[in-house]
Amino acid sequence: MSQQPFPFTFDVVAEDPATHARAGVLHTPHGDVPTPIFMPVGTKATVKGLMPSMVRDLGAKIILANTYHLAMRPGAELVAQMGGLHAWERWDGPILTDSGGFQVFSHGDHVRLSDDGVTFRAVDYDGSYVTWTPEENMRIAELLGSDICMQLDVCPGYPCERSYLERAVDLSSAWAERCWRAHTRPDQALFGIVQGGMDLDLRLKSLRRLEDIGDFPGYGIGGYSVGESHDVMFETLAPLAGEYMPRDKPRYLMGVGNPTTLVEGVGVGVDMFDCVLPTRTARTGTAFSDEGRLNLKNACHRADPRPIGEHCGCPACAGGFSRSYIHHLVKQREMLGGILLSLHNTRYLLDLMARARQAILDGRYGAFMAEYRDRLDGRRDF
Repeated sequence: MSQQPFPFTFDVVAEDPATHARAGVLHTPHGDVPTPIFMPVGTKATVKGLMPSMVRDLGAKIILANTYHLAMRPGAELVAQMGGLHAWERWDGPILTDSGGFQVFSHGDHVRLSDDGVTFRAVDYDGSYVTWTPEENMRIAELLGSDICMQLDVCPGYPCERSYLERAVDLSSAWAERCWRAHTRPDQALFGIVQGGMDLDLRLKSLRRLEDIGDFPGYGIGGYSVGESHDVMFETLAPLAGEYMPRDKPRYLMGVGNPTTLVEGVGVGVDMFDCVLPTRTARTGTAFSDEGRLNLKNACHRADPRPIGEHCGCPACAGGFSRSYIHHLVKQREMLGGILLSLHNTRYLLDLMARARQAILDGRYGAFMAEYRDRLDGRRDF
């Protein structure tokens, strides 16, 4: 893998004295990404319901796309023919593509593992059988043309048998080495993925093997938010991120988007997060707020003239759309209801991470975490 010149660097610019939180800047060919950061997910090359200009105006610095879904439809070759993801979806900032591993292994009984790769039945498309090797996964990633791609990994659910967890770490490590050798695109960073479930020893084994393979410019932390509780997740995530992962590389907690988890994740040293939660919950009529989650379908909002957030700068709140109006839209299943809530929820998480970053720069992240918990009466499920 050529790394000269290598356009990806990560600078830690501040560290909180009372926690493991840190503020940084990830430099990419399509712009700088201040961390900690939430990355909106555009699964099929679109953040659902939102124009790219809307996502940009909300403050997003980097977005995601999903390797599995784009490989299935329309195919990575077509995306490359159209100029790659940036040109095709009209987004000029950084893009991260995931490995597709979570989607592949969500096929359950239709998945077969081997040392060579994974074979699965695409039951959510045409039902055909597809085989992915690490080399094929890297070929797809390079055709898509994202700034950051992830290695092919095995993502076990929770709970699972110890033998399967151990095999997931072994295969993910072996596949990481093959991805490292196969990946050749110099303007695209390949991140390794730390697996190991809720077992810290396996997590550390996975991390050590990645460090032995090569100088990955960043690390994903996979295999969380797969059925375990918040407290169980942090039993291993906290020491892994805060004490063992390299200081000079970005740490990316994959697929996690609960606001409280983001705040506590930053506190243990995580830099990057992504999740479909802000737009998915929006489509069910749910809004994020400093009060917790608000179900706009509830009758208590029917005649409420207030915006969702009194001090929120999103187009829904700043534009004067009331809880009453959004209640009406979601009850009547009008598209605008989901769009307004998607705008609000996405802005909420982006703003939450901006507030977190400022607290780190001010050296008061511990106080920021405490204040946030107090506003939610200590709840950790939001």
